[in-house]
Amino acid sequence: MLKGIDRLLSPEMLKVLCEMGHGDRIVIADGNFPAESLGKNGIVVRMDGHGACEVLKAILSVFPLDTMTDKPVLLMEAEPDEVIPIWEDYREIISREDNRGAETIGHLERYAFYDAARHAYAIVATGESALSANIILQKGVV
Repeated sequence: MLKGIDRLLSPEMLKVLCEMGHGDRIVIADGNFPAESLGKNGIVVRMDGHGACEVLKAILSVFPLDTMTDKPVLLMEAEPDEVIPIWEDYREIISREDNRGAETIGHLERYAFYDAARHAYAIVATGESALSANIILQKGVV
């Protein structure tokens, strides 16, 4: 155990976060996301027993968002008239960790999001059951 480190951050997860450099991206994927197929040439960290919000909170407790880009957080674009309730939770979590708040969040079309995920440094496969709960974070500097 380490003092001050969220207990959700396993040694494997800490290693991945530490290895990432400025500009690298990590995906927090919901339970329906094709994490293993999109991440087959990269790193997939399994966190099936945890929800995306708790994983996001834990990661952001040690992970700076990139300040060199306007939108270091990316969500998969919603369908017209689709409301994604978990996105409000994401905004609140991000606002507690980054003073830019919701201004950090951008959107990518579904297939562009999949392509970005395919090129991410790592994908974290959660057990999140909310639909469209996938989120990409771009690492900044400490």
